[in-house]
Amino acid sequence: MTKTSAAKTTPTPTSTVGRGKSFSTNIEIEKNKPWTMDNAHLTCGDSLDHYANWEAPTVIVSDGAYGILGFEGDTSDHMDLPHWYEPHVKAWSENATPQTTLWFWNSEIGWAAVHPILEKYGWRYVNCNVWNKGKGHIAGNVNTAKIRRFPVVSEVCVQYVFEARIEDMVLKDWLRKEWRRTGMPMRKANDACGVKDAAVRKYLDAGHLWYFPPPEMFEKMASYANEHGDPKGYPYFSLDQHNPMSGEDWSRMRSKFNCPHGYTNVWERGALRGKERIKAPKTSSKAAHLNQKPLDLMKLIIESSTDKGDVLWEPFGGLFSASLAATMLGRDAYACELDPDYYSLGINRFSNFSLL
Repeated sequence: MTKTSAAKTTPTPTSTVGRGKSFSTNIEIEKNKPWTMDNAHLTCGDSLDHYANWEAPTVIVSDGAYGILGFEGDTSDHMDLPHWYEPHVKAWSENATPQTTLWFWNSEIGWAAVHPILEKYGWRYVNCNVWNKGKGHIAGNVNTAKIRRFPVVSEVCVQYVFEARIEDMVLKDWLRKEWRRTGMPMRKANDACGVKDAAVRKYLDAGHLWYFPPPEMFEKMASYANEHGDPKGYPYFSLDQHNPMSGEDWSRMRSKFNCPHGYTNVWERGALRGKERIKAPKTSSKAAHLNQKPLDLMKLIIESSTDKGDVLWEPFGGLFSASLAATMLGRDAYACELDPDYYSLGINRFSNFSLL
């Protein structure tokens, strides 16, 4: 990702994708004007200038600065990453909903440096996933006596969700507050849900053992509260102060997640090579992008946290791997990339993604 002052450029990139087929396209690039194909909306520009025009995201895939001078504009080390990311993280929070998941790709130290900024703007840590590229990634070409550490063959993709709040309270605190307002003892929540003690022990717990009530249980609690609670406090469990929330309303208060069978938080997947790896124009061997992500890993995280028709943001497009994966899966994608060369190569992938 690189800033450029040119209003228009007209590159004619050559790229090798799919089954090894080479092709060229003449793409006129106009800065800040989206190129649209199917459900993808790709812009050559700074995402900070476009977030306000994008639909609210169900998922954000961030693959930006690592602090290794990997592209013009990247920081020289991890210490400057918080400053680099903060305006983006702020914008993500302003446009997110309680259903939004953030997948944050980076090095371990890069993620550690940015984590406080993510927390500051309401992103709650869920899990750290490790992409293990295997020993083949270094192929023995590392002088460990010089680097004085074990060779690195991994990077992380960290899952965050946007913390849902009602009346500036996290959900577990709001639930307890609403039940207390009814004037009924906590144990009555068990009667409401038709359970022995699970409602109090799980849904109204004040600590780390709290469980998000299933929509049907929330609806039972809300119905019971509005039938048996102090009439002076009606309505209970309401967002608009007129009607209680339904189970469907409640279900939208947390992010989507569906873990495919057999996966853990360690992804054993070799470094990207072969037909999918985009080559630089006019060369048959040099990779066009320092850290292109595999489509299968992008599909994994997108499918696990969205449904068809949902919206993906890819703020730092690069070669638009997340947006391409989203389009293949029937999701809508919005993305930006500042570097016109990366942008052109990325658009080529969309024009020919049936080959992949």
